[in-house]
Amino acid sequence: MANVVVVGAQWGDEGKGKIVDWLSERADVIARFQGGHNAGHTLVIDGKVYKLNALPSGVVRGGKLSIIGNGVVLDPWHLVEEIRAIREQGIEISPETLMIAENTPLILPIHGELDRAREEAASKGTKIGTTGRGIGPAYEDKVGRRSVRVADLADAATLEARVDRALQHHDPLRKGLGIEPVDREALLAQLREIAPEILQYAAPVWKVLNEKRRAGKRILFEGAQGALLDIDFGTYPFVTSSNVIAGQAATGVGIGPGAINYVLGLVKAYTTRVGEGPFPAELHDADGARLGERGHEFGTTTGRKRRCGWFDACLVRQTCVTSGVTGIALTKIDVLDGFETLKICVGYELDGARLDYLPTAAEQQARCTPIYEEMPGWSESTEGARSWADLPGNAVKYVRRIEELIQCPVALLSTSPERDDTILVTDPFAD
Repeated sequence: MANVVVVGAQWGDEGKGKIVDWLSERADVIARFQGGHNAGHTLVIDGKVYKLNALPSGVVRGGKLSIIGNGVVLDPWHLVEEIRAIREQGIEISPETLMIAENTPLILPIHGELDRAREEAASKGTKIGTTGRGIGPAYEDKVGRRSVRVADLADAATLEARVDRALQHHDPLRKGLGIEPVDREALLAQLREIAPEILQYAAPVWKVLNEKRRAGKRILFEGAQGALLDIDFGTYPFVTSSNVIAGQAATGVGIGPGAINYVLGLVKAYTTRVGEGPFPAELHDADGARLGERGHEFGTTTGRKRRCGWFDACLVRQTCVTSGVTGIALTKIDVLDGFETLKICVGYELDGARLDYLPTAAEQQARCTPIYEEMPGWSESTEGARSWADLPGNAVKYVRRIEELIQCPVALLSTSPERDDTILVTDPFAD
């Protein structure tokens, strides 16, 4: 059976929630493979809105197994609260429908405190624009081999040893930032209290997924954020603290790369970004404001206003390469309805030279100016379209030009937040 990875191919917020939910109907297992609860997914099903941060999007679909993989950093208190909120909306969650990898690192309260203190202490121009939820410091502890992981919650002596190792690192940092030392006993008490809530979902996910795969089950690998926030291939240092590109799907759940059959890249019909960092095609005019208003461009998790700009074909072509994208899902094309003229960024100018990619150096990224190609817009509505025949001719031409520029075909076209307002070109799960 085909197994599919879904990744954002811009700076996140591309509409992964709807597309993952749409694909979940065809999948048996939905596995989240990276990120933390800084990422937000909004699902609209039969007019009912579900907002998810840590939980895989598949939890709203009955009869599916949802998995949080080891590539995720998990805030156990947030997860318990999110489960409670989803249950209040009528969604049942149990150890039969949700599993957490035993080797998943935990986000502790000290991580959020450190995250916020660092951002507050940063001078203007050096702020990363984090959500302050502790994701970065938690990944630092993972790499530094001082994480508390899910499995550690099951043994009192191991838990104490893990906490002590973490505090050897954190207390000196906190002192330098003017923060009080960690209350060791209070932290341990919090972890002991939350442990039963988390351990009921703990499982050897790598083993479970291998068994599911051998049994012919379809697996959907769900990423968070977008490839331009990848720690290696994003606009560093204005990135997240994990690998976001499709290759992380294998590492983030413990299944080999040979298990991945199709990579679906999520792409908005324009471009947005939250927080700091370069954005060559950003608009600071009425068109940019109009995109933000029509697209309701506010972060699901933080409520922060997103920066808006024209579609950047250079960036998407680049992320299609680094993630090995097979086909893209183009979302929010309805936001472009009514624009008389549309622009697509087809290259950059830097120091008099033309580039067809975004350079690696942050200083050069900041100085790149966009080179645009103009296309006629359309006055007709694309909202709710479910076939190519329902689209205006200029909208079809716009989609076809994007395919040419990014050198990757459109597999799905989304025309509203409703899951059924989707035009299927190629089924990623087709064998």
